[in-house]
Amino acid sequence: MTKLPTPRAILFDWDNTLVDTWPLIHQSLNSTLRLMNHPEWSFEKVRSEVKKSMRDSFPEMFGDAWEDAARHYQQAYRALHLQHLKPLDGALDMLKSIPRDKIFVGIVSNKKGDTLRQELNHLGWAAQFSSTVGAGDADEDKPSVKPVLLALSDTSITPAADVWFVGDTGVDLECALNTGCTPVLYGDHTTDGATHETFPFAAHVRDHAALTALIRNSL
Repeated sequence: MTKLPTPRAILFDWDNTLVDTWPLIHQSLNSTLRLMNHPEWSFEKVRSEVKKSMRDSFPEMFGDAWEDAARHYQQAYRALHLQHLKPLDGALDMLKSIPRDKIFVGIVSNKKGDTLRQELNHLGWAAQFSSTVGAGDADEDKPSVKPVLLALSDTSITPAADVWFVGDTGVDLECALNTGCTPVLYGDHTTDGATHETFPFAAHVRDHAALTALIRNSL
């Protein structure tokens, strides 16, 4: 098994790294695309294309009308998310297995910060994290370094190889590389073992049992 630098901190993405929200994102985005007279996207296209925060991606998609589109997306998503939000198998057990006296645990997500914290509270998971940073909480969103710096701002930890960044998209890997953190790819991706969407990663885990073992092996 891969042995990574012993982590002082582990920062997690949220959507589709700890919780399964692709069906919610797909439904909410297609509602928005219909409203804006755009063709709907397949589930596969949503999974492959949705990575950036709304303030970074929606201007590219909707031009000057992006703020109206963003408001509709948020309304559509929030009408669904709490009743359909599903943790990924083993995610909570993995989080509980992390020794908090040794490792700082946080979230850096491109989901709107208030929505992220609402979901955390709904699941009863807020206590699992010492820091939660969502889109809009920092001046810039992933893959910028700023949300990572904000997540660690109340600690003596600086971004370095002993800070792991665990996420399921190239944006997460890019964010880790931009900050000097160790990138860990999560999910059932087809890769060549070295890159994902052109960004290198230090390890690839397909489920939370494998991530638990990777953490344990690196202590």
